[in-house]
Amino acid sequence: MDIEAIAVELDAERLKLVHQLDELGATETGDLTANVDYGFADAASATAERSEVLSLVANIKRLLGDIDRARASIADGTYGTCAECGSEIGEARMEHRPTSRYCVRCKSQLAG
Repeated sequence: MDIEAIAVELDAERLKLVHQLDELGATETGDLTANVDYGFADAASATAERSEVLSLVANIKRLLGDIDRARASIADGTYGTCAECGSEIGEARMEHRPTSRYCVRCKSQLAG
């Protein structure tokens, strides 16, 4: 497994996600920076739009957290080790989903 290439991929993905947050008017911490004053008639529409934006921001924050955990595990030498059982996570899984924290067996048990 080419850890260096994976780290570069994770960093590139992180930059894209931070850019998406910026486009949504949010900071990296998830705080919305845009404060638009809508008229009373548009309140329901504005509330629905804000709810959608907050949902997108929450999802991006989760993905950033996954990337940050993966980068930390690369730094401390535990990348590719299952956080549940301690066994090695398969290379194919790590290539497909480089932020994986669990081997397939443990992930299926945690999900079930």
